[in-house]
Amino acid sequence: MTAVSPRPNPLIPLLDGDLRALFGQSTAVFASLSGSAHVVEAANPAFFAAIGGPERTRTGEALAELMPELEEQGIIGLLDDVFRSGRPYTARDARVVLGTGPAAREAFFDFTYEPRRDPTGAVAGIRVIGVETTQSKHAQLLMAEQRALLEQIVRQAPLAEILDGMARAIEALAPDQVLVSVLLADRDGTHLRHGAAPSLPAFYNEAIDGIATGEGIGSCGTAAHRRQTVTVSDIATDPLWVDFRELAARAGLAACWSTPLIGRDGAVLDTFAMYHRTPRSPRDNDLALARVFADTAVLAIERHRIEEAKAAAEADLSFLLTASTELGADLDYLQTLQRLATACSPVLAPLAIVDIVDGPKIRRVATAAPTAREEDLLAGHLPDFDGPDSHVSHVSHVLASSAVETGDQIPADRGPWRQLGVTAYLCVPLLDRGQAFGVLTLLTTGDRPFDRHTIALTEDLARRAALAVHNSRQYTERAAMARDLQAGLLPPQLPPIPRLDVAAHYRPAGEGLDVGGDFYDLFPLADNQWAFILGDVCGRGALAAATTATVRHTARAVAPLLPKPDMVVRAINRALLDRPNAQLAGFVTLVYGRLQPTTAGIDIELVRAGHTLPLLLDRQHTVRPIDAAGALLGVTGTTPPTTRSLRLRPGESLVLYTDGLTEVRNRDGEQFGDRRLVEVLEGMRPSRGAAEIVDRLTASVRDFARGKPADDDQALLVLTATAD
Repeated sequence: MTAVSPRPNPLIPLLDGDLRALFGQSTAVFASLSGSAHVVEAANPAFFAAIGGPERTRTGEALAELMPELEEQGIIGLLDDVFRSGRPYTARDARVVLGTGPAAREAFFDFTYEPRRDPTGAVAGIRVIGVETTQSKHAQLLMAEQRALLEQIVRQAPLAEILDGMARAIEALAPDQVLVSVLLADRDGTHLRHGAAPSLPAFYNEAIDGIATGEGIGSCGTAAHRRQTVTVSDIATDPLWVDFRELAARAGLAACWSTPLIGRDGAVLDTFAMYHRTPRSPRDNDLALARVFADTAVLAIERHRIEEAKAAAEADLSFLLTASTELGADLDYLQTLQRLATACSPVLAPLAIVDIVDGPKIRRVATAAPTAREEDLLAGHLPDFDGPDSHVSHVSHVLASSAVETGDQIPADRGPWRQLGVTAYLCVPLLDRGQAFGVLTLLTTGDRPFDRHTIALTEDLARRAALAVHNSRQYTERAAMARDLQAGLLPPQLPPIPRLDVAAHYRPAGEGLDVGGDFYDLFPLADNQWAFILGDVCGRGALAAATTATVRHTARAVAPLLPKPDMVVRAINRALLDRPNAQLAGFVTLVYGRLQPTTAGIDIELVRAGHTLPLLLDRQHTVRPIDAAGALLGVTGTTPPTTRSLRLRPGESLVLYTDGLTEVRNRDGEQFGDRRLVEVLEGMRPSRGAAEIVDRLTASVRDFARGKPADDDQALLVLTATAD
């Protein structure tokens, strides 16, 4: 007999052949009994077949002698009553045990006992007429059990409950005492796990739980390996049971035949075993009973596996989504790698390590373990090689090959593996554009190696981590480039100027990945004069940076040569208009001026080109805007700017700012605005300095925004006249 595979329709698993093997066919029985001793005078072949076959095919013998088992069942007494009373007796589905010992069987009959009279009318004997209903009775029980099991499957009852119910049903339907066991194959088909065995001793179930599949490993292990039914009629002598013979003897088991069930994908799902307490071989009805439940078992197990796979997939997706969120939570790639190790332990393995290539060396950057001691051992161990090309350890192999490596043993390099109880390792490369820049190593301390599911999940997580690291590194590099470029567009420090306190502030919009369009500068001229400029270039990024550089460099180049601020601004405008079209970055607004310290204060001449109005904060805490007409730069060259002159007396300040400061919005969408800026300035104490004004303004804007990122760059330049 080969392994049992599922049939096309699992709801109709009973084949006619299996039914006939289990229940036979309906038969009519007849016997004529004479006298008070109920001597068998005649009977049809069906009667003798029903009561025991050839050994009992005899006439002229009292029924009680031919079938002694009937006496204690009360059947001889019923015959006596009919003989004495002369009244017939009829019964439906009457249960009768036929035969004795191991050959006994349970049977059901519809029958009638009719008195047979002589010519004088006296009762001379009894006619027995009946129909055996055993097959119908058992079929009803079988269908009821099948229906109950299918209902359990539909309502998604636990698999253990379904298999236990199936085993009990088979034990109840079997004609002889039988003990049923179901062992479930694991995903890779190499081991069998306890499924159900309601009548086997607990110690026996525990002992065989997890046995391997293979030749010579009992009936079940061998059946799963061969993928066909294995019959052992005498456990005590069969070589397949050498390793389990004493265990079977303790459990009182003498015979076992096991059938593997094969799923629709061709994999072994489980083994279905029937044990007997005496040595014997299976009859057709034993094997047929196993077959009729095969499809139900396959349906239940495959349904369970589908639900398990669905739950596992949902758990994997949840794990990966959570881990991905954690991996992307920090733009520091070293923190990202530590989050990777933390995500792996203990979900994928108890111990996790991340090593990366750092120039010619390998650097351990992240570890995770259940205890601080174990984590210290991992962190304190340095990879046993000098570079990725040395091929000394598992890490170097993975770096060189960019391929996954796993082993069911301690890693090859010298490490604290025995102290940690490591039994297997898994190394997965972290790839950036196909090149390994690091290795994620998982270490298990259990008795089972990494399975395919864990390997696949780890590879997926490693890909996500590598992408997060790539993004982190790109962000870090781009932010550093933007900072460096921005630093080149701003003065490295403000020069000291007699009788003048100077402070500035610059903050780019967003996360600092682009060069901002706001700028300021302060540089010396001849004759104790200084030039100052603060402006705003339309746009961001490289084109805005190029425009900013054009404005600053033009101003620094022409300011020493031109005597008036308006001339310098016209020169800047001409430089912007002379740019090739491909380099256009829009218009520019700015305030440019010259200042000269005097004994009376700071004399200033300034020009405004479309920019926000400069603010004069006097010693009475009054803010007055300095209006000076002037058009945007880089658009037209026809409107000359107007020059304004003023003097800052000691204690007075000139505040220049870009609109990024006043256009900051809070989370309600409200702008900070010019009015709030004036209120902050007027509310400051008299002893203010330039730096204090800058700090107060920027803090007020920050508090107003309540954490909402700024949409535009911010630049601020404060000039405060001093007494000395």
